[in-house]
Amino acid sequence: MLAAGGATTAARLVGAGDGTPLDVPRLPARKAAEDELSDPMYHQHDPNLLERAIDRLWSWVGDLFDGAAGAAPGGPIGLVVIVLVVLGLVAALWWRLGTPQRVGRPTKTLLGGTARSATDHREAAQAHADAHRWTEAVQERMRALVRSLEDRAVLDARPGRTADEAAAEAGRVLPEQAARLHTAARVFDDVTYGGRTADKAAYQSMCALDRDIETAKPLLGTGAAGAAR
Repeated sequence: MLAAGGATTAARLVGAGDGTPLDVPRLPARKAAEDELSDPMYHQHDPNLLERAIDRLWSWVGDLFDGAAGAAPGGPIGLVVIVLVVLGLVAALWWRLGTPQRVGRPTKTLLGGTARSATDHREAAQAHADAHRWTEAVQERMRALVRSLEDRAVLDARPGRTADEAAAEAGRVLPEQAARLHTAARVFDDVTYGGRTADKAAYQSMCALDRDIETAKPLLGTGAAGAAR
């Protein structure tokens, strides 16, 4: 219902007080109506900006669903079936692969913070070899080799040392074995960080190097070996 002022304005435009209709031009009548309807009292219950945005969102979702239902075989029922199939496939993959795990960047230290002796590492290597776990056997035998060099003071005891560093340092005091040490370090890195799998031959080669290193005499006056003398 128009307000009192609006009604008076409309009355003046639409008809005279004695009931005689007036011929009112269209544009002034429209302007008067717009002015009247712009009164805030007519918009007290209009939806706010958030409500209008939500209404538009649901309208868009409804249009999208209607369009997909029209394109899907079988209409809305077919669309529901397709959605259920997709959800089933996602659930199956989730069950099969498990919850995604964040994989941290691996550290390339050889011995880490462990305090195991060379004998302990050799026994662990042999246990893995007996079970044909060649990758683990190679890793443990390489650790035994480096720990043995540390025990003999050929290398200084350093937990953060990598396989490449151990091979380079040991190669300087054992030059005759430098090439084999470098190869052993590369094999260790390949199976530990490169995703490769060791075999029996790789393990046997590592064992032979460990035995040869055990009886090799380091050069005097070089590295930790020289400092120990």
